Amino acid sequence: MPTLEQLYHRLFAAYGPQGWWPLLNHSGTNPTKTGSITGYHPGQYGFPRTPAERFEICVGAILTQNTAWTNVEQALHRLSELNGLSPDGLDLLSDDELRQAIRPAGYFNAKTRKLREFASHRRAWGDAIPSRDQLLAVWGIGPETADSIRLYAYAQLELVVDAYTSRILGHLGLAEPKASYDRLKATCVAALPADLVTYQEFHALLVEHAKRTYRRRPYRDALFE
Repeated sequence: MPTLEQLYHRLFAAYGPQGWWPLLNHSGTNPTKTGSITGYHPGQYGFPRTPAERFEICVGAILTQNTAWTNVEQALHRLSELNGLSPDGLDLLSDDELRQAIRPAGYFNAKTRKLREFASHRRAWGDAIPSRDQLLAVWGIGPETADSIRLYAYAQLELVVDAYTSRILGHLGLAEPKASYDRLKATCVAALPADLVTYQEFHALLVEHAKRTYRRRPYRDALFE
């Protein structure tokens, strides 16, 4: 079996840079990406470029909880049409308007509250980069969402792991099956170079590989077996 770093390099060779996090007003594409291929910026690591793009990433990280990105895209487009992709713009929407806008992302009642809570904290933080603990103190934000916001919206060295990470690494014997989020993250952090490109691409590449290879058991991973 490969080491975690070897796994990363083999995935990168197979799929190339993934260009996460996708943005509504960016026309870039990623031909190796399954599903939606717009809004990505492969090989460009200077995103987000504006506070508006940063807030959009944060909103997307909250909306993508327990749903597919294609559903989140619809919700983001609706919010954009209502000028709701900023803390102030979000506040100007009634709860009913916000619920209807994000309905495609599911769990719209809970996510309405989550977005309200995040926007309130974001206003209090101002331009400061929120710590992981600050994000985890926001109602509705757990470890994966906090790490996604830190890594992709604020370009901080915060590795993201998820169910796909657990599925792949558990199958390959590179991590404990059903390890907790923090334990799985620690395993990956200990084995990978601590740099922004590696952290962003590692997470995105595992998601892409899982969607192609790990949807149904029994898993047959041609890249590594």
